[in-house]
Amino acid sequence: MKNLLVGEKIMLTAINEEDVLEFQRWYNDASFMRHYDIVSAIPKTIEDVKELVSEVRKSNTAYIFAVKDLQQKELIGVTGFEDISWNNGTALIYIGIGGEKHRGCGYGKEALKLTIEFGFDELNFHRIQLTVLEYNEPAIKLYEKLGFKREGVYREFIHRDGRRYDMYLYGILRSEWETLSSIK
Repeated sequence: MKNLLVGEKIMLTAINEEDVLEFQRWYNDASFMRHYDIVSAIPKTIEDVKELVSEVRKSNTAYIFAVKDLQQKELIGVTGFEDISWNNGTALIYIGIGGEKHRGCGYGKEALKLTIEFGFDELNFHRIQLTVLEYNEPAIKLYEKLGFKREGVYREFIHRDGRRYDMYLYGILRSEWETLSSIK
């Protein structure tokens, strides 16, 4: 049987107590936050991050995974689902690669693929969607490479550095993912 949460370079695990400090550092990195979330890049304490993780764990409409390097077991990112609509089989997927040294190394692609497979194969989703800000070009390229289709635009959605930016809505259906997976 296939291990859904292990790839070639990374694995998806629960966020453990020792991971929280590193996760909290990312919440204090404005560059990370401006790509990871649409909220203001307001620093969070360790208690804030612990509470955030705890709330997701208690939720029946969200999942969070730690993205860890297979060799060192080092926390390099987070991924998961939120806004799960079980009766419709839909969810919003998210990903964030924390440290700058881990970006552009293929970890995000592998983590996203594992998370998508988990959503379709284990959670039986029909559709997975995401939102991304127009200035996050590396993420947009990755999403499109993985088969996500741009479905809409939230025009001038966010204000950053004196300018308004659009937010894009992307989605992928199970049938589209299965077709892509059978080609590779």
